Amino acid sequence: MSASATAHPIRVFGGPTALFEYGGLRFLTDPTFDDPGEHENVGPVLTKTDPAHGTPADLGRVDVVLLSHDEHADNLDYSGRALLPDVPLTLTTPGGGERLGDRARGMADWEAVELDRQDGGTITVTAVPALHGPGSREEVEAVTGQVVGFVLTGDGLPTVYVSGDNAALEPVREIAERFAPIDTAILFAGAPRFPMLFDGEPLVLDSAGAAEASRILDARRVVPVHYEGWTHFTEGRDDLERAFLSADLADRLDWGSRMNR
Repeated sequence: MSASATAHPIRVFGGPTALFEYGGLRFLTDPTFDDPGEHENVGPVLTKTDPAHGTPADLGRVDVVLLSHDEHADNLDYSGRALLPDVPLTLTTPGGGERLGDRARGMADWEAVELDRQDGGTITVTAVPALHGPGSREEVEAVTGQVVGFVLTGDGLPTVYVSGDNAALEPVREIAERFAPIDTAILFAGAPRFPMLFDGEPLVLDSAGAAEASRILDARRVVPVHYEGWTHFTEGRDDLERAFLSADLADRLDWGSRMNR
C-alpha cells in the first residue's frame, strides 16, 4: 500500500459510499445504508442486492457530505437522507441544494467553497463537471438530472477527486487541465445500464473508462466505488482489476478498508 493510502485511509461501505478524513474534517460520499430490496426512484425501480459494509452508527462524526446527486436511490437512500439533518454541511448539485434543506449547499461547476480546518488553515472544495450518461449535457440531464463531482485541495494536503456518477471522459480532461496530478481519485464505476436509457450505454464509467480516467488524471491512487450491491451495476471488481491491469495501472488501485458484513 502506498504512503498516501496509509496516511489517508478511505473506508468504503459499498455502493457509492466512502468515508475519509481530510485536513481534520471527515467527509462522506453519497450515503446509502438501506437494506437490500427494491427502491422507488426517479426513473426505473432500483434493486439493491447486498447490505452495506457497516451502518450509520459506525460512521462517527461526519462534517461534510459530498453528494453527487439526490434524485437516485443508489446515491441517496432513506437511511442516507436521515443522516443529512445531523451533518453540518452537504455539498451537492444546484437542484439538490434547493431540495435538501438549510444545511445543503448547491454548487455550480467550478464553484469553490472554503472550509475551516482545525489547524487554522482552510480546505477548498471545488465543484467539477460530471455527466450521468452518454451524450451532450442537455441530452443527459433531461433524462438523468444534474450530477456534480468534487476536488479537494489545501496547503500541505493531497489533491483528492470524487467523481460522482460521471460517464464521460471529456469532463475528466477538463478537471485534469486544472488539477492533475491527482493524489487520490475516488472513482464511481460499475457501468450501470438500463436497456430503455441511452440504448443501454453506461450511465457511469465502465471499467475501461475508469482506467482511462485514471491515466488522464495521472492519479497516484484510485479507490473505486459504485460497482457493487445493485442489479443495474454490470461490471464489478474483477472487471476493474482486468481493465487496470490491461492499462498497466494495477498498482494504482486501492480497494479501501471495510468492516466484514
